Amino acid sequence: MRYLPLTQDDRRAMLAKIGAASVDELFRDVPPSARAARFDLANHLGEIEVERMLSDFASQNVAAGSRPYWSSTGYWQWCRD
Repeated sequence: MRYLPLTQDDRRAMLAKIGAASVDELFRDVPPSARAARFDLANHLGEIEVERMLSDFASQNVAAGSRPYWSSTGYWQWCRD
């Protein structure tokens, strides 16, 4: 996996393309508790550091069949309203 950090000009161009003034504005609807602040890649980490960081994060995933889960839990309530 090749990691090429964005320049500030790259970031501004992408935000302008989607109509957001800043990254904070882009994610304003995401609750702060759900944001992964530790993934601040703006510090221009090296490829190996980024790969390790993302691998550690991915290792926290759990296979769907390894824990109980309920499909459509909220769907039924929504249909009845």
